Order: sequence, then structure tokens, then C-alpha cells
Amino acid sequence: MTAPPGTPRLRVAAYVVRRRPVPALLVFDHVGMAEAGTQVPAGGIRPGEPPERAVLRETAEETGLTATVVRRLGVEEKPHPQTGLPRRTTFFLLHAPDDAPDTWLHQVGGEGGDAGLTFACRFTLLPLGGPLADRQDAWLAAADPAWATLGPPPRPADRS
Repeated sequence: MTAPPGTPRLRVAAYVVRRRPVPALLVFDHVGMAEAGTQVPAGGIRPGEPPERAVLRETAEETGLTATVVRRLGVEEKPHPQTGLPRRTTFFLLHAPDDAPDTWLHQVGGEGGDAGLTFACRFTLLPLGGPLADRQDAWLAAADPAWATLGPPPRPADRS
């Protein structure tokens, strides 16, 4: 079933933070697709799916990590950067297990358009040195004002 024209696509985005020894954010890059930029787990909400369940599902599908929802941070309405179609994204703060690895490769699961792709996942220290793709970092300060993004966009070779 397709939504009526002009109806925003409902989405979630996850700020998965590992708190040891200092706060670090889970981000990933598409292997072999540098133009996609550094991102956080995000994706669509299925019909009837609560946003809290969707953000946990998207995090697991895109990174393989099991996290815990802490709270909603805010809702952003802006068009998709390539298609211009309306989107409504609810941002969440999640906690990662303290024993989560620093870096790993993950093959994306699920049924979305990125299923089968490989993501290079890592935890990077907060605050970030620059913005994420599509300004996915815009709500970090809502989680903690000290986490507001600084500086220019990170280069793909930067691994904090």
C-alpha cells in the first residue's frame, strides 16, 4: 500500500553511544561507496511498527549490534537529498553494550534497498569533527550539548 502523494515517509535514526571509556558514536561507511558518506543507522518504519521497535531493528540490520533505547530526541521533517520526497525522521538515543567492538564489518540484513551491502562500522569519539552525511548529526546536541558537531566534514580516511 502506497501513501498518498505529499505524505512523508516515516523513518527513524539511531545515535548509538558506547559510554566506555568516553562517549563514542556508532557510525558506518558503505564499503566501496565512499560517496554515500559516513552515516548512523537509519531507515523506514514498517506499517504498524512502533518507532522504538523500528530503530532497534534498523540498528541490528545495518550494524549487527543489539542496543537499548534510552529516549526520543526529536523529529525532523526534510526532503530526501536525492529525490526531494518528504521524510519525517524520529531521532533516538540508544546505548550500546560497553563490550561492543571498536570496529567491524557487517553485511546488511533485512529487506531494504541496502540488504546485502557491507558496512564498515566503528565507534568514533564525541563530539564529531564534522557533520555526517545528510546532516544526520543535527540532533546530537539534543542528547548532550557537549556532543554538538564541530568543524568541517570528516574525510573518509579519518578514523577517530
